[in-house]
Amino acid sequence: MGNLLIANARVFTAGVPDAEPVDVLIKDGRIAAIGPGVGNGLSHGETRGGAHGETHGGAHGGAHGEAQVLDARGASVTPGLLDAHCHAYGVSLSLDEMEHWPLSLIALKAARRLEAALRRGFTTVRDVGGGDPGLAQAIREGLLRSPRYLYTGPALSQTGGHGDGRDPLLGGTPGCGCCTNVIDGPDRMRVRVRELLWQGAHAIKLLTSGGVVSPADPLAIPQFSPAEIQVAVEEATRRGTYVTAHAYSPAAIKHSVENGVRCIEHGNLLDEETAAMMAAAGASLIPTLAAYDAMDRRGDQVGLTPVGREKNTQVLAAGKEAVKIARAAGVRIGFGTDLMGALEDEQLQGLRLQCEVEGIERTLEAATATNAAIFGLSDVGRVQEGFVADLLVFTGNLREQPELLWEGRRTVIQAGEIVSPCC
Repeated sequence: MGNLLIANARVFTAGVPDAEPVDVLIKDGRIAAIGPGVGNGLSHGETRGGAHGETHGGAHGGAHGEAQVLDARGASVTPGLLDAHCHAYGVSLSLDEMEHWPLSLIALKAARRLEAALRRGFTTVRDVGGGDPGLAQAIREGLLRSPRYLYTGPALSQTGGHGDGRDPLLGGTPGCGCCTNVIDGPDRMRVRVRELLWQGAHAIKLLTSGGVVSPADPLAIPQFSPAEIQVAVEEATRRGTYVTAHAYSPAAIKHSVENGVRCIEHGNLLDEETAAMMAAAGASLIPTLAAYDAMDRRGDQVGLTPVGREKNTQVLAAGKEAVKIARAAGVRIGFGTDLMGALEDEQLQGLRLQCEVEGIERTLEAATATNAAIFGLSDVGRVQEGFVADLLVFTGNLREQPELLWEGRRTVIQAGEIVSPCC
């Protein structure tokens, strides 16, 4: 890896007012120094258009060796974004389609989805319902351009649960299992969780309530028995990781947290009592506001069924209120998107929706440092010396123009390498 100097940058730090521009020096993919004049040993040469990814003058020598210079021109620099609820294999809103299409086709579509996410500024994603060792290895080998990729493998569902995509009138057998596995009973749960962790899964995803796109299960009713959830938690904990659960209703969230789950996806129907329980247990919430807003506007375009539309209406308005309830109770709040099929292009709009509830500082903290903490990553999510240099350079001041976060141009830097300007 080469060295990079971001000159004249306003480092955006939640809770800290903007200070005078500083330089950010990156060496070997990590942030080596931050401050005024840290690039003084470099001959900067001519640089312009830094927020658009244009640099001039090539590599320059000096006390720090050679480095490429990117002039931020006083614009905001933030950590790269982290999406805690991404679906690389979520290439359709139809569970049946995803489970019966050839895996080769799904994987190629996944590669395009991951590259697009990186170009938007998501330098790390957690895939909670898909991914496999082959895709992860291809990313490690550099066969595709991708965010840092943490995956759970298929989400685990009970028979007739959110991940059982079979039509109850037609029956049939589950498909390839790339996105969901149907698992019943503690013994089968133990074996499958062990297999996923052995294959390199970052964490385990359980589906403990109904969902919007599933064809036959009620939205609010808890799924899996206590014993089934406890087995998954026991095995994950033994391997030093955790279980996250798709859950909407207070009953489903309580059922999950009482049995050891420490991260709740969605949680749209959350109430005060359940939020207090989550806070006491140290459980985190991953809102996914983008998904419901996008399905509400574009449901016909992407083939959302009448049943799915009815369910989406139930959770759409409640999503923002759940974030407020969780914040008031002291629940740790991250950020996710949960966008399937063609809706993936709404990823940045999730930031807008969460910002409408939480404001720019809390939203950016959720999508960077908080998500990193939830994932157990200790060296990403902050613009800090020693951290991995996953960074975004915007075209202006985020505090004055928060809309830049979801609609402005930005230069994406991953591990010290300029990826590209955003679309």
